[in-house]
Amino acid sequence: MPSSSRAYSRLAEQAVLLFGKQIELARKSRGMSERELAERIGIARSTLQRIEKGVPGVEIGSYFEAATVLGIPLFIDEAHTTTLMPKIENTLSLIALMPKRARRKDKSVKDDF
Repeated sequence: MPSSSRAYSRLAEQAVLLFGKQIELARKSRGMSERELAERIGIARSTLQRIEKGVPGVEIGSYFEAATVLGIPLFIDEAHTTTLMPKIENTLSLIALMPKRARRKDKSVKDDF
């Protein structure tokens, strides 16, 4: 895993590496060259190479676009729904129920009496 100036957890690094390798496997299974896929998703070939190496600093949108072009499911159940709108709407409904701001609870005990 290439080093970065930003520290990532081991799980995050492994997840990005797995995602990148799934993209590489799907690309090779479809007989696509790096250049072809990079052109299809509008990125440089070197960026695609970084994606396939699992570099966490690459924009997440580039990972998602590569996966979409290659037919790798994203956040989709076994039915392979073609739209995520129901899940997005459900998540937005849950967010609407949450407080507008997150505040830390004051854990200090005031015993100045």
